[in-house]
Amino acid sequence: MRQIQSFQALIKSSEDIMKTKKMFLQFWKSDNTKIAFIRDIIVALLAVLIVLLLLWTYTGQWFDAPMVAIESGSMEHPNSPFGRLGTIDAGDMVLVQKVYTVDDIVTHGGNLGGAQARGEGGWQTYGDYGDVLIYKPLGQEDTPQIIHRVMCWVDVTKEGDTTTYTIAEYGIFDEETLNIPELGLHDKKPKPTWTHSGFLTMGDNNNVIDQVSSICPQPLKLEWISGKARLEIPWLGTINLFFDDVLYGKNTVSNVHEDSLICLGILIAILISIPILLDIKDYFVEKKNQQL
Repeated sequence: MRQIQSFQALIKSSEDIMKTKKMFLQFWKSDNTKIAFIRDIIVALLAVLIVLLLLWTYTGQWFDAPMVAIESGSMEHPNSPFGRLGTIDAGDMVLVQKVYTVDDIVTHGGNLGGAQARGEGGWQTYGDYGDVLIYKPLGQEDTPQIIHRVMCWVDVTKEGDTTTYTIAEYGIFDEETLNIPELGLHDKKPKPTWTHSGFLTMGDNNNVIDQVSSICPQPLKLEWISGKARLEIPWLGTINLFFDDVLYGKNTVSNVHEDSLICLGILIAILISIPILLDIKDYFVEKKNQQL
């Protein structure tokens, strides 16, 4: 008796699968305008979900923004070619790959350590040595994030009223003053008031590190870092900047260079023309078939 019931349940399950398949095919192939509209929305949502899943998987930024739009020119390189590919410029977008430990980050460094010390074999991103980080200044959630290159790591040691610094990549060990001109550090300037160890960062288009300016006056802690920049997506971030300007009264689109705006316009024109050209092609094919 149980075997008969199991067999009947199996038959019913198979029939349900066939009915579901038939309904799906009817929905998928239907010429009804309303059904076609709903189908297009579902397909579009599925496509967005698939793209998000791929981005989240690659960046590790689950259910968080996997990319950021570049607002300023602090990472620009002089004499960039038309279109500014390969560097981070205002109007670009970059993926934000999550970092979990200090060892996940490669510093630019100096002649004694970091990527630069390895010469041509050293790790390079966006036209220079080392990783580019996206971080929250002083860990503040309500402050716009900064995207700058990580230059080196500093060890800060306090003994009583004395603070010493060690930056191994530049050959600095337990010094009370710092003289690294390429980072904007001079022994004639006031000493930094750093209270803890961490990363020092600087924009490729800047002359001093963030940690001796108002950008972020303390070395970066790991928990302040949202991730490291990966995969430049040129020009498209301008669209994001435009809506931010409209909604929040900013003026960031003015930072985008003219050649980047031209490239964005060409790209949008191409994307718009593709479905139009396909429709034209279908029209002539259908007209030709009718004549036959």
